Amino acid sequence: MVLVAPSILSADFARLGQEVRALEKAGADLIHIDVMDGHFVPNLTFGAGVVRDIRPCTDLPFDVHLMMTNPADFIPAFAAAGADCITVHLECGQNMADLIALIKKEGKRVGISVRPGTKMSDLIPWLPMIDLVLVMAVEPGFGGQAFQQEAIARIATLKELIGRKPVQISVDGGINDVTAPACVLAGADILVAGSYILGHKPYARAIAALKGKA
Repeated sequence: MVLVAPSILSADFARLGQEVRALEKAGADLIHIDVMDGHFVPNLTFGAGVVRDIRPCTDLPFDVHLMMTNPADFIPAFAAAGADCITVHLECGQNMADLIALIKKEGKRVGISVRPGTKMSDLIPWLPMIDLVLVMAVEPGFGGQAFQQEAIARIATLKELIGRKPVQISVDGGINDVTAPACVLAGADILVAGSYILGHKPYARAIAALKGKA
């Protein structure tokens, strides 16, 4: 069954701890945390301190997505703060082998994210070394964007490239009850959704809809 990862980018920041608890109670499988540096993407969000502060609020895994040009400088801090999976961008400009090794050294699951314009074949050298690929169905940097339909074919292509390797496919951007089924059919294992879940109450109904249970 597909897993649902609410993105707290769309949460009420004044009530972040309560929001995380509510999402767990509503049936979330993990919590997605978008970290933006204002350089790789034109926005600023969370630091490691926020991850540390909300870590006691839930036992759900934290999937930390580093949209940064220099993730190596911050991986140890996010690992220490309570990240379970750390995802870096293939396009960040740093040595990917070194980043993968650093995340593994910290004892965390390794993810690589790709922007809509990046070729899936560029992931081939790294697939044997990682745990997850995060397919962006929008340009990273802002929540609430419309889903790019080309992502469906990209997910299917990635599924073929992965083959029998134990690599999960996560998809983020414009995920809702309409776009989710096609992503799952194409091969997605994890659906990341921010505004669709956190913009609709009760959260449990939105999460159930993404899982095909509504």
